[in-house]
Amino acid sequence: MLSSLAAIKGMNDILPPDSARWEWLEEVVRRTMRRFAFANIRTPIVEHTALFARGLGENTDVVEKEMYSFQDRNDKYGDADHLTLRPENTAGVVRAAIEHNLLYGGGQRLYYMGPMFRRERPQRGRYRQFHQIGAEALGFAGAQVDAEMILLAVALWRELGISRWRLELNSLGQPEERREHRAALIAYFEAHASELDEDARRRLHANPLRILDTKNPAMQALVEGAPRLMDYLGEASLAHFHAVQAMLDAAGVPWSVNPRLVRGLDYYNLTVFEFITDSLGAQGTICGGGRYDYLIGQMGGKPAPAVGWAIGAERVLELLKEEGVAAPQSVPDAYAIIPDAAALPQAMRCLHALRAQGVAVQMHASAEEAPGSMKSQFKRADASGARFALIFGADELAAGQVTLKALRDGAGEQTRQPLDGVAAWSRALLA
Repeated sequence: MLSSLAAIKGMNDILPPDSARWEWLEEVVRRTMRRFAFANIRTPIVEHTALFARGLGENTDVVEKEMYSFQDRNDKYGDADHLTLRPENTAGVVRAAIEHNLLYGGGQRLYYMGPMFRRERPQRGRYRQFHQIGAEALGFAGAQVDAEMILLAVALWRELGISRWRLELNSLGQPEERREHRAALIAYFEAHASELDEDARRRLHANPLRILDTKNPAMQALVEGAPRLMDYLGEASLAHFHAVQAMLDAAGVPWSVNPRLVRGLDYYNLTVFEFITDSLGAQGTICGGGRYDYLIGQMGGKPAPAVGWAIGAERVLELLKEEGVAAPQSVPDAYAIIPDAAALPQAMRCLHALRAQGVAVQMHASAEEAPGSMKSQFKRADASGARFALIFGADELAAGQVTLKALRDGAGEQTRQPLDGVAAWSRALLA
């Protein structure tokens, strides 16, 4: 039965008026990205499964346990594609850059917004279909780009009115430094094998660095005593990390070093970072990213450095609620009140002209064919949030006019305006 249909758990409808908050967030993102000279990129929601296995790492939680993957058989040719709903978008952006040779003329600053998919237990701010806002700087080396990416996120928090965040930094160094640290980690955890949980035992030889990110309280003391990657970094890696810190200090951005911050994906090197809030419970990370200088080459492109981050849109909107930030609501500038259906042709012509001038006008409509009483129409006009009512009464139309009545500031004040002179008085309606 149709009445039994419902959205899949963890894949949510976004309905008015809540959708207005999403539109506002997206517009703030677009405006901020333009200021930092980032251009928009849009990639497919479905990609080849091999893209994520190669890009994210076969031993990551995302690839092992969380992807929505399926086999798409092409019966006409008898071949089969293994496809996946994208669980993140960095791999897709890199694939697009390689496929379309985007770095041929130099680096690219790109940003995206859109839905991602992961098979996990839905909880506050964490859903099976979720939305990410991401920024990727492809083809740029140097600590200054790492700092610029972090400052881009800080600028976005400022534009949104978010203040309850802290920035944590770490450096993962270079592959050879991580290999030395990896060997030391394996030796350390093997010596404490009896204290490892099932997840840690599974990761011990495949991805021991991820053990440091465990949320198991019983393993915290063990992890605190593990060899620190920072102690294995060479002079160049440390200099890069200190340069990032110096630029953040110069910009007045507070930060702290978290030596256990490793991120969940294999492609990172050097700087990694997270913006964290204490206002959302366990799901406190609202932005995470870092440098990934080897991913483009690893995926078959000409080797090039890169750095990027991603923001969870749902978590940001939850944080805005917690901080009491009221997003602008989508309300019309004016509401058209039409007491007689005979007035509709003239009223519609006027509304069409007003909308062409950029005025948002809502026309009264009801479930019945008749327009409804003036009282009910004024009640709807007030509830719409409009600042003005446009009254297309018989007397007004006979004189070639419309009554403009204030509903908010100066409520009750009204004037008559000519129907044929919309351009001259339409500016007064704009909020």
